[in-house]
Amino acid sequence: MVVVRGATTIACDEQEEIKRAVKELLDQISSCNGLNKDEFVSIVFSSTSDIHSYYPAKAAREAGYQSCSLFSATEPDIVGGLKLCIRVMVFLEKNILPRHIYLRGAKVLRRDLSSVYDVAIDGPAGSGKSTVARRLAEDLGILHLDTGAMYRACALKVLDCGVDVNDERAVVDILRSATLDVKYENGVQRTFVDGEDVSERIREPHVSMAASSVSKHPSVRIHMAEKQREIALKMSCVLDGRDIGTFVLPDADFKFFLTASPEVRAKRRYDELVAKGHKIDFEALKAEIVARDEQDMGRAVAPLKCAEDAILIDTSNLTIDEVVAAVKSKMQEQI
Repeated sequence: MVVVRGATTIACDEQEEIKRAVKELLDQISSCNGLNKDEFVSIVFSSTSDIHSYYPAKAAREAGYQSCSLFSATEPDIVGGLKLCIRVMVFLEKNILPRHIYLRGAKVLRRDLSSVYDVAIDGPAGSGKSTVARRLAEDLGILHLDTGAMYRACALKVLDCGVDVNDERAVVDILRSATLDVKYENGVQRTFVDGEDVSERIREPHVSMAASSVSKHPSVRIHMAEKQREIALKMSCVLDGRDIGTFVLPDADFKFFLTASPEVRAKRRYDELVAKGHKIDFEALKAEIVARDEQDMGRAVAPLKCAEDAILIDTSNLTIDEVVAAVKSKMQEQI
């Protein structure tokens, strides 16, 4: 069961105003989530105690939402709470990433959902940033742009062409003729190079190290950053990488830097790769991670570092759920 949340306010407690507001809210929830009215399982409304003239549930029925159960309730008075507000929860039996809708004066309840905004999550390999970014995007109902996958795709193309990843001119020549696409399928980012889905191949260990080498080239980073900024301008999203908050989106609305000890990060990556059937030497993997840290932190353009205005979170002793909760809590504090 998936729940889409929403809220709106009305100008005055009048029947026609309530009808208009309820129809607008439900229609936007439907259109923004790609839904048909008959896909609604149930709709639950709550309204502030200063709304008396009409039931929102009845307004929903009259607006054409007739194939589901409807319920309305009155909220208790809250000192300082929003006035003339109608809230809704729409229940669905559909596997989607819900886009929550907050209209009119209710936008103050969720400023993070009322306009385009970006969340930058940086950190070294194995810090958990990609998993946290993906989970956070799911919870917020926005897109997760895995920037690391974009660099890995570039590295894979270079490797497939037999080009030295340290030869910047040769690397750039290869990438200029390559087509890199990012698509979202069932809420998951898929990465394509020249029309081929390489989402699984780019996760192989040797591609990871090559990605670090390719990404140190200034021309490559500038090219990738431009693509990432284009996406971030159009829609709210979570971006994770090594230089999102310092180089790609220095004006991001929310910035975080995740870290963990080399041993913990190596163990996480080891378990992940073993689960996929790879035979890995733990000590060699740890040495590779340390070497990649040094290379990423030492590159001339956009090195790995924590932005001055980013919130630092050490994930060594935290579960993914705890890290996601911490990030969401810090975001709420800034709203």
